[in-house]
Amino acid sequence: MTTIHVWHCGQVYVDQALAFREKLLHPAPYTGILRPKSKKNWVPVSTYLIQHQKGNILIDTGWSEEIRTSPKKHLGWFSHALFKAKLLPGQSVREQLYAIGLRPKDLDIVLLSHLHVDHVSGIKDLIDSSKFLTSAIEWKSANKDVGYNRSMWQDVPIQTFEMETIPFGPYNKGIDLFQEGTVYLVFTPGHSKGLFSVMVKTDGGWVLIVSDVAYAERSWKESIIPGITSNAEEALRSLQWVQQFSLRDDCRCILANHDPTIKPHIIT
Repeated sequence: MTTIHVWHCGQVYVDQALAFREKLLHPAPYTGILRPKSKKNWVPVSTYLIQHQKGNILIDTGWSEEIRTSPKKHLGWFSHALFKAKLLPGQSVREQLYAIGLRPKDLDIVLLSHLHVDHVSGIKDLIDSSKFLTSAIEWKSANKDVGYNRSMWQDVPIQTFEMETIPFGPYNKGIDLFQEGTVYLVFTPGHSKGLFSVMVKTDGGWVLIVSDVAYAERSWKESIIPGITSNAEEALRSLQWVQQFSLRDDCRCILANHDPTIKPHIIT
């Protein structure tokens, strides 16, 4: 039986335009600059532990415990200027692993959906994990383009995968993680160049974990792409695929990383 733990590993304080793109005279509303507090909210930073017959899989890492003491140093000037981060005691991914009797060394794969700071911040807290994996497209972009903090994964042995043809996704690209049709990494670019979602097969149907393809259910229901994108057309195409997938009879649920309506829970 596959079990999925949905965890909140901290919160992030962002402008609503970062989550839901707005068409305004303001040149960059997602930055929150010159925007009122009424446009800003604390939203969760989520991680997901999949306890699968093939091993323990973690999706993304949440905030590092360093956020509690040195947020500006940890985030870097660009990210620290865009948002605030908060990590309460007991909320780090390492602490939540300990709470269920696991250690970082018990993780067989840490999947990095993409390499933005709120998804890789806690990576060094998990350095004893067996394997870190992201897409080759994302790895190339993150080590070249602006908007990333490369110090976060410095000296971490991240491996990459190349896209193959799969039966899912807006581009039918990704990988069948275990080559048995139970966990797919689905290429869903647009928010970042190499972003992937994760499909997990359970007895009740597919659980689709979409990272930042969507910030909430409203995103795919109203076709609102994120405020920050590497390619707006790709972001919309990926979002439309999520919307179509949500209508499938075998879609059990869809989890967006920063959706405040999704509370920590366990899917069995």
